[in-house]
Amino acid sequence: MAHFLPQSSNFALEEQIRTLADDELLDFWEEAQHLEKFLGDELSDVGSTVEYERLILLELQFRSSRRSLRLPI
Repeated sequence: MAHFLPQSSNFALEEQIRTLADDELLDFWEEAQHLEKFLGDELSDVGSTVEYERLILLELQFRSSRRSLRLPI
């Protein structure tokens, strides 16, 4: 299971996401979705929320494009 290190100020969330394997990244996305659903309206009270889904989708798109460049035509 993937772990977010909130106390680690040396690594931005984007950096942590890049270090995850594909299955860990998908697990993290799923857990973020469950947490968002569970917290519901409480998340709207937080001033600076991290856009987990956007960051994860960007990383998945990057990985997908990198894989497609490696495939022989």
